[in-house]
Amino acid sequence: MSVELNHAIVWASHREVSAGFLARILGIPVGPAAGPFQQVQVANGVTLDFANADEVHPQHYAFLVGDDEFDAAMARLEGSGATYWADPLHRQPGEINHMSGGRGVYFADPDGHNMELLTRA
Repeated sequence: MSVELNHAIVWASHREVSAGFLARILGIPVGPAAGPFQQVQVANGVTLDFANADEVHPQHYAFLVGDDEFDAAMARLEGSGATYWADPLHRQPGEINHMSGGRGVYFADPDGHNMELLTRA
């Protein structure tokens, strides 16, 4: 059997708010609640399972997207009023990067998780 990522738990102060924010930026639906988790299916059956936590330690989540999806996500990100950066340390606000011959951007979710969209790995 091959090894595949099935899901990752994303700790959040309000699981529905964080799941909804990411789903809106990515242009995908929020999935069903499953026990203590609010699910967002991102690709190939992989879900991010948002769960409430009293204390959240921000993590990094990167999403490889096509050029059209990147353009649409950027429009939603800019429309949301959220700040975005070209770099993971958030030193270049309002810019995107062109690493690996593609485009990339970083933005924070409501709990400070460092989300990344990139068109080339």
